[in-house]
Amino acid sequence: MRVDHLDHLVLTVRDIERSVSFYTRVLGMAETTFGNGRKALVFGSSKINLHQAGHEFEPKAARPTPGSADLCFVVGDDLDSVQAQLAAAGVEVEIRPVKRTGAVGEMISVYIRDPDQNLIELSNYLS
Repeated sequence: MRVDHLDHLVLTVRDIERSVSFYTRVLGMAETTFGNGRKALVFGSSKINLHQAGHEFEPKAARPTPGSADLCFVVGDDLDSVQAQLAAAGVEVEIRPVKRTGAVGEMISVYIRDPDQNLIELSNYLS
């Protein structure tokens, strides 16, 4: 077997509407509804399904917990623009640009927190 790419992941959140608002307003993802009214966030060719803490969809992780995720998103805008957009949205940058290593090479990243305190890394690959 060879895994090709990540299709979707699940975030367990305290408040689905608050999470949808953050990810759509701040990160530009699109809200979608599927199944029996389930909510998700779509971007590129990926999706984040949202589970309400205490009311998770089965099957689920063994210990679904809001605030336990550490996610990295590659962004199309340069990080100066990203930081300006975050400031305009009232989102505090926790860690300013720092070099990291991503899946396909060296990147530069800034870090923020979502409403559940998940760590969100926003990155550009370096040439």
